[in-house]
Formats: sequence, structure tokens, C-alpha cells
Amino acid sequence: MNNLDAVFGDVDDFCQTFLPAWEGYLISSGIKQRNKPSRLSVSGVITIVIAFH
Repeated sequence: MNNLDAVFGDVDDFCQTFLPAWEGYLISSGIKQRNKPSRLSVSGVITIVIAFH
């Protein structure tokens, strides 16, 4: 995949919009979720999954 930087940019833009809305939904619905800090960002993990898919 030659265009990995562009994929990461698109995924990061998506995560910037989606994650706050998702966390707001979880808080309002009362669903408990672990919030353990990670060394790798969510957008980095998603980009790796897309690249290996």
C-alpha cells in the first residue's frame, strides 16, 4: 500500500469525529468501558488493520 499516509489521515479525521460522539453515547447510556491508556492511538491501530486487510 503506497498511500499509507493518506489512509492514516482519513482514518484520523474519522476518529476525531467519531470517538467523542461514541464516548458521549456510552456515558449517556450507562455502559461502562475500560479506559486504559495505550501507546498507540486508535487511528494508528485502525490504519494497521486496514493495511493488513
